[in-house]
Amino acid sequence: MPQTIDYYIFLASPWAYLGSARFADLARAHNLVVNVRPMDAGTVFPASGGLPLAKRAPQRQAYRMTELKRWRSFLGLPLNLQPKFFPTAEAQAARMVVAAQLAGQEGALALAHGFMRAVWAEDADIAAPETQARVATACGLDAAALAQAAEREDVKAAYAANAEAALAAGVFGAPSYVLDGEVFWGQDRLDFLARALKD
Repeated sequence: MPQTIDYYIFLASPWAYLGSARFADLARAHNLVVNVRPMDAGTVFPASGGLPLAKRAPQRQAYRMTELKRWRSFLGLPLNLQPKFFPTAEAQAARMVVAAQLAGQEGALALAHGFMRAVWAEDADIAAPETQARVATACGLDAAALAQAAEREDVKAAYAANAEAALAAGVFGAPSYVLDGEVFWGQDRLDFLARALKD
């Protein structure tokens, strides 16, 4: 039986972006069933002691920038350290990912990556309908249908539930990968996740 993993993300997280393609490769290699779960930072952070970037101490903000430079270089990924549209209102894009997931579409993982890449590599605004449509279409998905589905009450409820499920699982940041009840937080924990999948 394939293993199932819950993948908790903020679409505007640079760390989620840095780990996104590598996680997708890992999921394919192990034939994982991935529950893509975008979550609302406005719910998760206050409940778990996290702070929005602008409210963090200067030392933490400076070290974040240093680490982003290190990982960008190490992974060889395009990453704009100060994207034009960050922070961004990601709720609509996140609900499109939720709608794709609820529809059982394998494209949910690709759509999430596409939105993250739009923010961090393309300087695009994922709050803009034209960006949402472009990214969804590039993933082979019906952009208009997903945009419409994102306004449904069941999809909004599922998006809100992702944050509550994350907190219940012990998740406090993104990306977090939850396998058999064990949380692996951060794209720099993918090696540990890979080892757990081999056990």
